[in-house]
Amino acid sequence: MPRAPGPFSATASIRRWVLGAFPRDRDNQAYDAPLGDPGWFGPDSVTWRVHGEFPGMLAGGLCALMLQVLHPRALAGVYDHSNFREDLVGRLRRTTRFVADTSFAPTALVERQIARVRRIHARVTGTLPDGSAYAADDPELLTWVHVTEAYGFLEGCRRYCRAVPPAMADRYYDEYRRVAEALGARDVPASQAQVGAYFEAQQPRLRMDGRSREVLEVLGAVRLPVPLSGVSREVFLAAGRALLSDWAERRIGSRRRLQSAVAIPVLRRLAPVFRGALDDGAAAHACARVGVDPAILMRWPE
Repeated sequence: MPRAPGPFSATASIRRWVLGAFPRDRDNQAYDAPLGDPGWFGPDSVTWRVHGEFPGMLAGGLCALMLQVLHPRALAGVYDHSNFREDLVGRLRRTTRFVADTSFAPTALVERQIARVRRIHARVTGTLPDGSAYAADDPELLTWVHVTEAYGFLEGCRRYCRAVPPAMADRYYDEYRRVAEALGARDVPASQAQVGAYFEAQQPRLRMDGRSREVLEVLGAVRLPVPLSGVSREVFLAAGRALLSDWAERRIGSRRRLQSAVAIPVLRRLAPVFRGALDDGAAAHACARVGVDPAILMRWPE
């Protein structure tokens, strides 16, 4: 496996920042066995390449959260059943671990994570302020959450880390929907065109209300336990906002063009540094498990 960077290098600083924000609740060696098991995607997948780019994933995940608050029933599950006000960082970390596991872990661990999340979803039910019911395991809501995340991850990779040709983008959406379908989602878009059509079809269901604004205010004040927490937050939030489509920007009304204009080139320049700092992360362990050089992830599959 690659060695960790020296204590005074730029990559060491980035590494400390990432592990401070998202500490490993268990070692990535959980990804080391059984040998030859590619998990659900493997080294020939676009998913391993997109999800191996930390800046794109973090900015894309924040973009996804901004989109998710626009769906009243999806928002209700977070608003009524999570401690996002007190522990938004914890929620972000749990989501990060789920994405890493389902992307890079061996098959048995992926299946345990899917089963665990399905059990959690089955307990999350409630009633909206208008009296209508919601449930976290509603296939429609699972599809919304998945599509917002896949869109954010893909566009974050494109904007900040590496070019993604249209054919690879289509392949990514087609691959990654496997996770959503395993959780119970249905009619999950499988291409860029289908994702665009899906967002268009969802417009009548979306709205920005007081509960949406409250969640975004908490997000806008989140403090990661890292150096320069406020600066880090503003850079990544601006980077996430920059990924929003025009329709989402109009609904949310929170775009800060100056911050985004600064965040975009900053993350583009830092992407290779993040890559070097995290060269012993989940993707590297997954590559070792299947006997391939992690450098293969810098090339698009045939």
